[in-house]
Amino acid sequence: MSAQERALPQTEANGPRQATDTSHSHTHEHGAGGHLRDCLVIAATSLLLIGYWFEWLPSIWGVDTALLAALIGGVPIVATAVVAIYQRGDTKVGLLVSIAIIASIAIGEYFAAAEVALIMTIGEMLEHITLEKSNTALKKLAELAPLKARLLENGSEREIAAELVKIGDRLLVKQGEKIPVDGKVLAGYATVDQATITGESIPVERRDGADVFGGTIVTMGAVEMVATKVGQDTALGHIIKMVKEAQASKAPSARIIDRWANWFVPLSLAIAVLVYLVTGDIVRGVTILIVFCPCAMLLSTPTAVAAAIGAAARRGILIKGGESLEKLGTIDTVLLDKTGTITVGKPSVKDLCCYNGWQKNDLLAIAAGIEKRSEHHLAKAIIQAAEKENIPLAEPSCWEPAIGQGIIAEADGRHFLLGNQLLMKNKQVPLTPEQQAYCLEHQQAGGTAVIVAADGAVAGIIIIHDPLREGAKATIAALSRENIGNIVLLTGDAAVVGNAIGTQVNIPTVHGDLLPADKAKYIEAYQAAGGKVAMIGDGINDAPALAKADIGIAMGYSGTDIAVEAADIVLLSDDLNKVPETIRKGRKAIRTIWQNIIVANAINLAAIIFAAFGLLGPVLAAIVHNVGSILVVLNSARLLRQK
Repeated sequence: MSAQERALPQTEANGPRQATDTSHSHTHEHGAGGHLRDCLVIAATSLLLIGYWFEWLPSIWGVDTALLAALIGGVPIVATAVVAIYQRGDTKVGLLVSIAIIASIAIGEYFAAAEVALIMTIGEMLEHITLEKSNTALKKLAELAPLKARLLENGSEREIAAELVKIGDRLLVKQGEKIPVDGKVLAGYATVDQATITGESIPVERRDGADVFGGTIVTMGAVEMVATKVGQDTALGHIIKMVKEAQASKAPSARIIDRWANWFVPLSLAIAVLVYLVTGDIVRGVTILIVFCPCAMLLSTPTAVAAAIGAAARRGILIKGGESLEKLGTIDTVLLDKTGTITVGKPSVKDLCCYNGWQKNDLLAIAAGIEKRSEHHLAKAIIQAAEKENIPLAEPSCWEPAIGQGIIAEADGRHFLLGNQLLMKNKQVPLTPEQQAYCLEHQQAGGTAVIVAADGAVAGIIIIHDPLREGAKATIAALSRENIGNIVLLTGDAAVVGNAIGTQVNIPTVHGDLLPADKAKYIEAYQAAGGKVAMIGDGINDAPALAKADIGIAMGYSGTDIAVEAADIVLLSDDLNKVPETIRKGRKAIRTIWQNIIVANAINLAAIIFAAFGLLGPVLAAIVHNVGSILVVLNSARLLRQK
């Protein structure tokens, strides 16, 4: 078993079958069944040619040559239709074709029956080939899985199968090799091509302490790393699993079309009987049955969804299903979290002011000790500041989070508060005019003020700055060009900080001093006003809002697991420019789905009219039927193109 096979709920070796499989009940898979079908097609074709061109062989073993060809080509179609009806209750496609073949034979149109079966089968073969081309995303992702790893053990290195790597193993990756699993760099320096995972076009530098993804390639240098995630827990394993599940899920339009298609059998039979009663020509009735099959319409949505999700995955955009893809195309309001979304999410301490006899080192020791248990971006900045000064952390004896405000703790018999001004206000800790002015000055510059209070008095104020993401301003401009009517910044930070950041990136509406529940309430408010809302965030505090929004977009695979789980779309890189790109992909997919539906129904309607007036025979009807299906699949395949 390969490493990637271990990383997935077993993907078929010869390529995954997507949601498109269920739409065509008479489509045969490759493998043994596919080879048998090919042989039957060759046999039926030969018999048809013999019967048509050589009058000296009108029958074989007393059976009309054309009838024999019809039976050879038609029996597999009829058998598949019967199985589909028995196992799944599927009467949408195979039943109509089967009735058409049987009716043609019943009226003595053996040659027409044989040609219908032959053209249908050839059409399915061509359609299968086209679908395979549009469903290559998972194959290409699976091919990224490394086969080998260099294990460092007892001072020596040896090659092992990548699937045997365990968490904690020390590995060596040299120039030109694939990184076998997710891990952290321990030593060395390298540039790594992460395009296959995150969609980043430019290789990134990786050195001590940096995270690396399995399946990415070291383009220059070499690194020693420790394995942190293996098998299905790696980024690549998660990507393939999510894409597989997403492509297999049905979009709302697909479910509507499925229900609509259930009416096709009785409707087509009724129209076929009506045409026969009016014209007295049973051949026209049989032709109606052939052209009425809704194959093209049934393929219109799942092929577009599979292609769009696959193409997005190759760009580092994970869309969790067809429903998310369709909703994405309707978005007109975008709400963004500040920290880790508009900003880089790697804040650092820029200033610190002590009060009431506290010294810098003592303040950092207690603040970093309190923040040690927190996963907040600001906590990491304080801890890093203490570590940079080699200040030992003071361990609190009691620790309690105040959601959206800060932390309440006890250490060395003293009561501490660490958080924003709202926490101080709620706990009745007064700030002097000087302290308020100090906070305001830095907040207006985009900084965040973290206040530390000891036993009810302010001990110090720590100023933290988080730089803007590169291209954040350009992203907001791109969203405006995509006709996003409302672009809103939400932040748990002070409103004055949010306004400063909003001004820098041209976000017109900013809401600050928000608790996680407040963000969700703003989403509800925009939805109540008729907006289709996308929420973009990356932290635990964003999870309620991500789940509440019509579309939740989580920034960066390295974001918190709860945010990734709550989101409908995950951007594997921290590139904010992928947000407008993702919206464009959703809108293009919606346009493609509607193009497919219109083309499929237009062809069907025109063919029915021509058949009713006797201008379209059974053979040409079969050709038209399959041309429509192939056109739909080819149109969906255009979504795979990358610009």
